[in-house]
Amino acid sequence: VVFLFVLRMSSAPGYKSFEAFYPFYIGQHRDPTNRLLHVVGTTLAMLSLVHVILFGSVTSVWMPLVIGYGFAWVGHFVFEKNRPATFKYPLYSLMGDFVMAYEVYTGKRPIDERRRK
Repeated sequence: VVFLFVLRMSSAPGYKSFEAFYPFYIGQHRDPTNRLLHVVGTTLAMLSLVHVILFGSVTSVWMPLVIGYGFAWVGHFVFEKNRPATFKYPLYSLMGDFVMAYEVYTGKRPIDERRRK
């Protein structure tokens, strides 16, 4: 039931695909500090998830969410000064976090677009 709710919210009116959503997502992450906090939060959340899986730490199951969203929301509310897309497009936003982190790590997208050559 929760999965269907999240999936329904993710395909809310306005974006029929992730490819259509992603430019909006990037536009919500222009501030370099916000973008850096997203990449760090996504990375630490994944490492935390691996820890939970490897060590069976049931009491820490919630930590990847707290870490990932904690970093991201500080970035939005303190630095970018906008509302996280997660509230309206949770699945697409999560996908955007991973794609943006991948692009930063592979050099396709710099943390600070103003320094792009």
